[in-house]
Amino acid sequence: MTDMGEVTRLPSDFDGRVRLFPLPDLVVFPHAMQPLHVFEPRYCEMLRESLASDQLIAMATIGATEGSTEPPPLERYVCIGRVISHVANDDQKHNILLLGAQRARLRQELDTSRSFRMAEVEVIPDVYPPAGATTRQQLRRRLLDAFQEVIPDAGEVHKNLHELMAGQMPLGPITDIIAFTMQFASSIKLDLLGEGDVDRRAAQLAATLEQMAAADAPQPPGSDRFPPPFSVN
Repeated sequence: MTDMGEVTRLPSDFDGRVRLFPLPDLVVFPHAMQPLHVFEPRYCEMLRESLASDQLIAMATIGATEGSTEPPPLERYVCIGRVISHVANDDQKHNILLLGAQRARLRQELDTSRSFRMAEVEVIPDVYPPAGATTRQQLRRRLLDAFQEVIPDAGEVHKNLHELMAGQMPLGPITDIIAFTMQFASSIKLDLLGEGDVDRRAAQLAATLEQMAAADAPQPPGSDRFPPPFSVN
């Protein structure tokens, strides 16, 4: 088990119950690092409980709704994360670094006496179908090439990230880190978060990146003319 594997593995006594940290428009993925500033009393309570026990917090995405509902609805998929760094400030605020550990599906919210929300979840493990073993390396190359196409002007951080993933990193973590890094709509990210089949997830992500690259590619002269010119036939 690698160090990353140790950090992303859930405790042996994990019972499926998680503390929820809902935020709008944020989708966290396994293997991704998310800094968080915790200051609301209910989430400070949640953090204290987490630090005193399993160090786990599940990041949930607030769903779209008409009007205001309390509590706000949550999207179906969450990411269970582990607090790997914590700094308490003098003003009762906290800065933490959360590492995504496992994707999960919300089963039901729990009625508890706590000030923060909790839920029962079903963990979605990464699955590498045997049928894809012969083409997985090709799929990995396709995904990295598509990622490279959309980051040439994104700076050294993304380029260094690409070089890291081009090493021995498995396909599952590669898809999660790219999906977390890219500025996709939340709906696209949630679809990727909910997909446990690594090959399907990688193919879906590669297709999305290829569409982005094609949309950004310069068009030949006259390609945007409408109506198009008559053919010479």
